[in-house]
Amino acid sequence: MPPADRLIGRSRTRPAQPPSGPHRHTASTAGTGRWASVADVSGILSGPIDADGGRGQRREWPKQPAERGLVVRHRTSGVVGRVLKFSPQQVVLRDGKGREHTLPVAAGAFSVSGRTVNLVRPPTGRTSPAMTASGSVAPEDRGARVAAASRIVVEGLHDAELVEKIWGDDLRAEGVVVEPLHGADDLAGIVAEFAPSPDRRLGVLLDHLVADSKEYRLATAAARDNVLITGHRYVDVWQAVKPSVIGIEAWPAIPKGTDWKEGIRAAFGFGGTTGELWRVILSRVTSYRDLEPSLVGAVEELIDFVAPPPDDEREPPPSAG
Repeated sequence: MPPADRLIGRSRTRPAQPPSGPHRHTASTAGTGRWASVADVSGILSGPIDADGGRGQRREWPKQPAERGLVVRHRTSGVVGRVLKFSPQQVVLRDGKGREHTLPVAAGAFSVSGRTVNLVRPPTGRTSPAMTASGSVAPEDRGARVAAASRIVVEGLHDAELVEKIWGDDLRAEGVVVEPLHGADDLAGIVAEFAPSPDRRLGVLLDHLVADSKEYRLATAAARDNVLITGHRYVDVWQAVKPSVIGIEAWPAIPKGTDWKEGIRAAFGFGGTTGELWRVILSRVTSYRDLEPSLVGAVEELIDFVAPPPDDEREPPPSAG
């Protein structure tokens, strides 16, 4: 049985990687219709084999300052993460699960946005790069992008609004659309209708993905190739907002049988609707630091799963004849 609140899925066409924190990606959250268009690595074999020039030729790659927060990929191990520390001998990366990886610095050992580079010490006195709410380096404005074939779907509108607020910049950069399901009872049918394929992946984010829950049974029944289902342990995505962010010590316990959102509204003594209360809660959230790590990790996994691979991971087209 797959572990609860992690991932349920099968068969990926490109090598699995630890999810990056701030991604090499970014996406729009609007669509038309439902389906609109690590261990440390060291040693003499740790550097990448140059498939283009062979070992007998010395290649020159562009220099890339290893700015703190820059998202890079180690070409040999596949580790993707943001730069925490850099020296001419090694670099420390933090991946999307918060794990740190100490990797040797070598010529052409890393890639940035699919481009092989030599990491070098950043110039002194430079200002830090702009960051997105998800903690990634803000991408350059490349204008509107055509939506990718792959999708991420979430249970409800509030889930979609929270994902958009924190990861919207990252999603737009990849052209990945996020759509609400408005309930997951027919998840298996929704997955079948989407018709996932290696070039058309589907990521699903569920609330309350714990062993023996209804959501866990739905996820298990819907699992198939080119689909990744992950989630968090909370009854509702509201709970994934850290209590301190809205000025409480803990989320109130709501009696079984009581509508959870209505129970929270009553416990807070809030006079408006649950929708209005959510607007207040959402307004307090400004970055991924305001969210519980289990939700952050789940969303990061999904974005890595559906995001188009970098150029240096794409399979070459089949040869004619």
